Amino acid sequence: MAVLEVDIRKAGYAADAEIIRNIAFSIEAGELVGLIGPNGAGKSTTIKSLLGLIRYVDGSVNFGGEEGRYAYVPEQPVLYEYMTLWEHLQLAASAYELDEATFLQRAETMLERFRLTGERHKLPTGFSKGMQQKMMLIIGFLLKPDVYVVDEPFVGLDPRATRDFLELLEDERRRGAGVLMCTHVLDTAERICNRIILINDGSVVAKGTLGEIREQAGCAEDAPLTDCFYALT
Repeated sequence: MAVLEVDIRKAGYAADAEIIRNIAFSIEAGELVGLIGPNGAGKSTTIKSLLGLIRYVDGSVNFGGEEGRYAYVPEQPVLYEYMTLWEHLQLAASAYELDEATFLQRAETMLERFRLTGERHKLPTGFSKGMQQKMMLIIGFLLKPDVYVVDEPFVGLDPRATRDFLELLEDERRRGAGVLMCTHVLDTAERICNRIILINDGSVVAKGTLGEIREQAGCAEDAPLTDCFYALT
């Protein structure tokens, strides 16, 4: 069952200035799909288009699953200057309409998992980039949505936090959530992604399993994803 179906014929920030074109893919329940490409290729525009953050979009996007809910974890943390970590979590829980018991159980578990329990009443504006990123991940995991859209999640995370994030993501995939992950960390993408979408110059230049990407790039059967990236971009 597809939890996300995307068919964007064209999109941009002005009616007569398209940035991306012919972006079509789907994500199945429990599947992790990597979105990769060089800087300026159109990855961010693709994500903003499917989230409804761009006005000029010609196409369709459908979030499926049981409730059609999704969580977006941006590359740059979104912080409210005078709110503590715990208050950020409470605000997210209110927006998600989580009941108090569910919120408390999930929030406590996530804070302990990411070793932020002692920071709950502090202002995240004073946190390191990695700690801020952990907060955004916690907010995403609070919802337990049908789809995760995650933009460069590894930026600023230390190895332990990266492991915790990947383990939690694997748990969510077993639950049936689909994941679209935009990343430049190609060795990790090669290891964890079921399929890969490679964008260059505003359109998809290759997509499929790593084996299919290798074939489309004209690379050897054992070539790393990095070699395919260079060949296609």
